[in-house]
Amino acid sequence: QVQLVESGGGLVQPGESLRLSCAASGGIFSIMAMAWYRQAPEKQRELVAGIVSGGSTNYADSVKGRFTISRDNAKNTVYLQMNSLKPEDTAVYYCHTNYGVYAYWGQGTQVTVSS
Repeated sequence: QVQLVESGGGLVQPGESLRLSCAASGGIFSIMAMAWYRQAPEKQRELVAGIVSGGSTNYADSVKGRFTISRDNAKNTVYLQMNSLKPEDTAVYYCHTNYGVYAYWGQGTQVTVSS
């Protein structure tokens, strides 16, 4: 069973940066495709960024050029570097992977962008 634990959320002002981390355990991290999703109040959960085992990445149009997803297989950790944050980036951010036949989610970390 895979466990995902996010950290790094917080309250920041517009234009500032945050880095989220997601530590994985219970599986072979190096073969996992990992993703970050977010869910704002009264909105559907949406894909923010994804990274496959080989390192290729994809991003939602709304975060391209501002967010960077990366992974450290030695630390079993995936990161989301968020720069130039906007109020509309406010949401709970979730780490996700599909492993075997199951989908796994972290508990989420709150990111609030407000002046």
